[in-house]
Amino acid sequence: MDITQVLLAAQSHDGQLRTVAEENLKQFQQQNFPHFLQTLSVELSNDEKPPESRRLAGILLKNSLDAKESTRKEEFVQRWMNVDPAIKSQVKESLLITLGSPVFEARRSSSQVIAKVAAIEIPHQGWPELIVNLLTNMTKPDAPPCLKQATLDCLGYVCEEISPEDLEQDQVNAVLTAVVQGMNHVENNSDVRLAAVKALYNALDFAETNFQNELERNYIMKVVCETAMCKEADIRKAAFECLVSIASIYYDLLEPYMQTIFELTSNAARVDEEPVALQAVEFWSTVCDEEIARQEESKESGVFSSSCHFHFIEKALPSLVPMLLETLMKQEEDQDQDDGIWNISMSGGTCLGLVAITVQDAIVPLVMPFIEGNITKPDWHSREAATFAFGSILEGPSVQKLTPLVHAGFDFLLNATKDQNNHVKDTTAWTLSRIFEFLHSPTSGFSVVTDANVPYVIQILLTSIKDSPNVSEKICGAVYFLAQGYEDAGSISSVLTPYLGEIISALLATADRSDSNNSRLCASAYETLNEIVRCSHISENLNMIVQLLQEILKRLNQTFEIQITSSDDKEKQSDLQALLCGVAQVILQKFSSCHEKSAILHFADQMMVLFLRVFSCNSSNVHEEAMLAIGALAYATGPEFVKYMPEFHKYLEMGLQNFGAYQVCCVSVGVVGDICHALDDKVLPYCDGIMSALLKDLSSPELHRSVKPPILSCIGDIALTIGEHFEKYVPYTMPMLQGAAELCFRMDAPDDDSIEYQNELSRSIFEAYSGILQGFKNSKSELMVPYAGNIFQFVELVLKDNLLRNESVTKAGVAMVGDLADALGPNIKLLFKDSKFHSELLGQCCQSDDEQLRETASWVQGVITRVLVS
Repeated sequence: MDITQVLLAAQSHDGQLRTVAEENLKQFQQQNFPHFLQTLSVELSNDEKPPESRRLAGILLKNSLDAKESTRKEEFVQRWMNVDPAIKSQVKESLLITLGSPVFEARRSSSQVIAKVAAIEIPHQGWPELIVNLLTNMTKPDAPPCLKQATLDCLGYVCEEISPEDLEQDQVNAVLTAVVQGMNHVENNSDVRLAAVKALYNALDFAETNFQNELERNYIMKVVCETAMCKEADIRKAAFECLVSIASIYYDLLEPYMQTIFELTSNAARVDEEPVALQAVEFWSTVCDEEIARQEESKESGVFSSSCHFHFIEKALPSLVPMLLETLMKQEEDQDQDDGIWNISMSGGTCLGLVAITVQDAIVPLVMPFIEGNITKPDWHSREAATFAFGSILEGPSVQKLTPLVHAGFDFLLNATKDQNNHVKDTTAWTLSRIFEFLHSPTSGFSVVTDANVPYVIQILLTSIKDSPNVSEKICGAVYFLAQGYEDAGSISSVLTPYLGEIISALLATADRSDSNNSRLCASAYETLNEIVRCSHISENLNMIVQLLQEILKRLNQTFEIQITSSDDKEKQSDLQALLCGVAQVILQKFSSCHEKSAILHFADQMMVLFLRVFSCNSSNVHEEAMLAIGALAYATGPEFVKYMPEFHKYLEMGLQNFGAYQVCCVSVGVVGDICHALDDKVLPYCDGIMSALLKDLSSPELHRSVKPPILSCIGDIALTIGEHFEKYVPYTMPMLQGAAELCFRMDAPDDDSIEYQNELSRSIFEAYSGILQGFKNSKSELMVPYAGNIFQFVELVLKDNLLRNESVTKAGVAMVGDLADALGPNIKLLFKDSKFHSELLGQCCQSDDEQLRETASWVQGVITRVLVS
């Protein structure tokens, strides 16, 4: 076939022509993959071919080498590795030639494809000459700027794709040398300089050894700081992005450069173009993030080390705060209409908030004069900036420091919700929600809301919720945190009871507003309604919450009548159904916690019919919410739920096998637990289908790994519920549990994520074993004797590792040892006799600060003692 014509036809406006061409390309790839790659790489490298065919050739090459989904990605890697080395060499040669093409699109495609090949080969010590070839392009005396630019782009993409350990140090040195030379002001071509700065950004992770060397570090920092002052704005922006990344990766090495960086960032934030100014402010936000993280680590460990915390924010405070306050005055006229907007004033306020968390009380005296000087000025920019500054510093400083200021300004802020300017009202509503979030805690004995001012507070909120949609959304947030403050507040929460009817009506009306294209307003209203229900006194408000449930069910029923004429309509319907199912779930949970079963049973049939209708809508976020609501209904109705199982179990099994929307699968697993709790042994007729789905889930490489620990715990719930009837699942379940146990010790290098996952997996294995052992305790316990040695060995391996395991793993492991001894008794006497480990572990647990762990350990000691003397 003429590949050029096929590639052009695949982009044709004629649908029929396009379909035929796409099918031809697909068949070519499937039938002769090596020749497919070779042909496309030749097309990409040929400057006489049309730009359109070359562009698609590059896209197809890239998509043949990489995929987002991990199993497909692995398939693509293997497919490339299996290609004849001679053909691979030809493809690589074509790609490297294309870097010198005069056509920008072709150069960029080629550099991206080279990076994808490098991502496969370099970790396996393949393509060792790539870096050398690229660096040669940079040192050729007659190298045209376009070749240098493409080469630097390519180096940046390669660094983005591979890990620092994949390159030798001499290769890293050579890459950095080439990149820093490309950034140097002697390089006359601005495209080359920009590509060099972007390449450095991607290479910073590789430069650890170079940053530890003072001379090399000084040189790199000098070039980056000089580049941050060059005349081209896009290069300055890229240089500041490098400084942001350096602050994150090399915080410990920043001190000698901070004075220079402060001058650069301060100047950029004040006078530079906005994209550059944003990065200058982002530098300080990143330093705050780093210092906050170090402060939290010190607090957790109880060890404070000045060698790892340089207090850069505290030292810069007198100059940094005025710089940030200045940015707050640079608002855009329509920024209140778009919550997604990100400009210099938003960035400055966010950074000010991080500074407040970092230095706490020290920020207050530096910001208050700005607030007092601007809060009443005629210009709305001043009033809004002062309000934004006040709201930004409410998290961090102590309650003692803030309370007098908030008390003094609270009435002023309530009245500012009536300001003439929408920006000011918007920021005032946001600031009120922050006040209720951080300074309204009746249970702790302090709150800006008192018995005396609560009527006025409610009046202001209920008036402002009718304001423009953006103000209304922030007021929903304020009502949310106002209600949340009364959670667990006992009789104090009755303060809201007289106003609850009005608040619920206002939130329902807000959810219905037709003047808002902002779907978040509707979501905010319903989420606030959920919080109102959660924090209310059910004994005082039972009738009102029953009425609310009726209204929510009526609204859910009405969603099925929405006319669907577009994908937007479908999405709106799905979002609304998800929100309404969410409210129903919260009401069910509230009734369950207060043992108000009669109200639930009255509406249960109606609810179940509606929830099952929701499943007919093909949207995963609705399925998730409906499944959660059904779980709450099962928990609330108990044994009565059995009448819904003939219809519901098929949807449950579909949810359990929904690998694509793994959150739905995870929620469905949780619902199985709720159903076991509700139905007890009446769940038995449905266990074959449920167990089959769960075991398929465990063996599927497609299912997201986060769902697998809950599945193991769920199997324990089933075993505990059906007791001796679990026998037929043992031959399938035990190998799965042993495989999961082996996986715990075969995990990647221990970073935070893998340690957390390992702990989740270990805990869930213990819970599964506990459920099975307890289920068989009174009959058929002998079925578990052959597995006892492996189980005991696993618990010993996990619980010996003091450093990585967390408290929940210890509790589950200790309880499981008790269940093992309790269920199998004298059958495993020798296991305990030959092991010193369990007595050492239980001795430690009996000294724990955790009362529950001490009690469990004491019970386990008693059980083991009985086994040993039996």
